[in-house]
Amino acid sequence: MEDSKIALFKGKQIRRVLDNNEWWFSVIDVVGVLTDSANPRDYWYKMKARIQTEEGSELSTFCRQLKLESSDGKKYETDCANTEGLFRIIQSIPSPKAEPFKRWLAKVGYERVQEIENPELATKRTRMLYKLKGYPEDWIEKRMRGIAIREELTDEWQKRGAQEQKDYEILTAEISKSTFGVTPSEYKKLKGLKRQNLRDHMDDFELIFTMLGERATTEIHRTEYSQGVPKLKSDAQAGGKIAGNARRELEKRLGRSIVSKGNFLTKKSVKALK
Repeated sequence: MEDSKIALFKGKQIRRVLDNNEWWFSVIDVVGVLTDSANPRDYWYKMKARIQTEEGSELSTFCRQLKLESSDGKKYETDCANTEGLFRIIQSIPSPKAEPFKRWLAKVGYERVQEIENPELATKRTRMLYKLKGYPEDWIEKRMRGIAIREELTDEWQKRGAQEQKDYEILTAEISKSTFGVTPSEYKKLKGLKRQNLRDHMDDFELIFTMLGERATTEIHRTEYSQGVPKLKSDAQAGGKIAGNARRELEKRLGRSIVSKGNFLTKKSVKALK
């Protein structure tokens, strides 16, 4: 069943329709917003022809014809694209609004109410956010696995007497110090970060050793039936030490440090997450 609604980007309307639990947006409306064209329909028509001539591909393959309400109050078959399809289309539109529009699109493409009804959509939304920012698929897989491992660990902390925020920060710092020799705040300074998420700027090895330290800590908690912050802190140090030892062994073999000032996003030429 389809459900039509209006979304707003910087005060301008973009028609969208919910079809099979996924939002599809009017391509004409998006073109109008990005180009400020007096005739976005004509711009879209010429754009499709140009891409087909220059690249041999058809932008229309990213579209579906869905009924949207027009200014006369009637519904007409309209070119619509989902979040991923629109991302491909706007890559072909030279516009200073392209980047802010991508961020907007990532936020409105999936609604919280859908995620509550179907938790898998929350994971899909997170993947899409990273994809829209230019992260490669293999990095996204590691990041998503790291998120799952982190959630599993914090669930154990909650059950075993740790209080959110303050205790979690202390325990996380212990794992990080034992794994990398620096706390998360020190790690962010090393990479020149401020408010950004540290893990979104880690490379493959940094993510892998982060996961190892946290997963080892979780298993120690369970095996030793740990309770109370002092014991959890001791476990965190032990779990981090396991990852730290593995890191040092790899560094010895590679002849270089895994801990570096390198910023993954900078190296991949994509912008930092806000």
